[in-house]
Amino acid sequence: MIQRATKDSEGNKEFKRKKLVRKENIMEAVLEQISKIGIVPVVKIDRAEDALPLAKALCAGGLPCAEVTFRTDAAAEAIKIMTENFPNMCVGAGTVLNAAQVDAAVAAGAKFIVSPGLNPRTVKYCQEKGVPITPGTSSPSDIEQAIELGLEVVKFFPAEQSGGLAKIKAMAAPYVNMKFMPTGGINAKNLTSYLDFPKIIACGGSWMVPGDLINAGEWEKIEQLTREAVQTMLGFELAHVGINGANEEEALKIANRFAFLFGMPAKIGNSSIFAGTAVEVMKTPFKGANGHIAIRTNYIERAVNYMTTVLGVEFEEPKKDEKGKYKAIYLKEQIGGFAIHLVQK
Repeated sequence: MIQRATKDSEGNKEFKRKKLVRKENIMEAVLEQISKIGIVPVVKIDRAEDALPLAKALCAGGLPCAEVTFRTDAAAEAIKIMTENFPNMCVGAGTVLNAAQVDAAVAAGAKFIVSPGLNPRTVKYCQEKGVPITPGTSSPSDIEQAIELGLEVVKFFPAEQSGGLAKIKAMAAPYVNMKFMPTGGINAKNLTSYLDFPKIIACGGSWMVPGDLINAGEWEKIEQLTREAVQTMLGFELAHVGINGANEEEALKIANRFAFLFGMPAKIGNSSIFAGTAVEVMKTPFKGANGHIAIRTNYIERAVNYMTTVLGVEFEEPKKDEKGKYKAIYLKEQIGGFAIHLVQK
């Protein structure tokens, strides 16, 4: 009997361990999805019927994500409408203050929880339910509480009013494993300065979803502002144009001609010759019938996520550096006979 009880106890421990691992995997997957999106629109919805057109506008604009604040009675129903109609959309609940609101949000389909401050009871409740929570923090004491609770990502709120990026960098120094999602005062002008700091997984903001536009039903304007926010974040720009040379001799001749005409110094590499930084001449025919075009972006992995999930673009296998980060990645399609690839700025 003792041996059987011991086996039952060990089996129960293993079941609990696997259950905990599943919860942790779910939480990590949601936070990774948020990180790849980069911007979390923070929305206040007064009327549940506005949820569907708002979700359409956000997805069409390139941000399939929303933090619906529990500051109105319509929040839970709005989350339900969004998640049922856009199952791939990452919808969470914000301004969650207690367990009852957690239950209402999760029942409605919320994939993550955000709170303005750090309430250990609410954090523990979310952890028990296997729901990612990013509680609000603004001080080292808050961070230490979060670490004690086993959190690795916290909200920094209100961001600008609490010291902004400078304070996040200062707090991140001693807490090397903590990452942040700043919200409050983030806008198109300071967005990339925040996202450039590697300890920031995403930024929350409402500048693309102002309450007056939601209440007025200005869905096209919200879609436009959302698209502008995505383009500001990704910062696409031309890096260089690649020309396929037949051989090294021809490649050098082409590069030298650009150097002569436009003052672009030729620089010989292993597989190509650059004329300045704008023209790359391949020593042997490479990708693309006519050559290739490189597009530079602020955040290559976020760009790939956006182009894949929102635009339906297909990519080849990426080139990665020694840390596993993307160096370059080609689209499977050609445009005008040119292969297209992204590079990290």
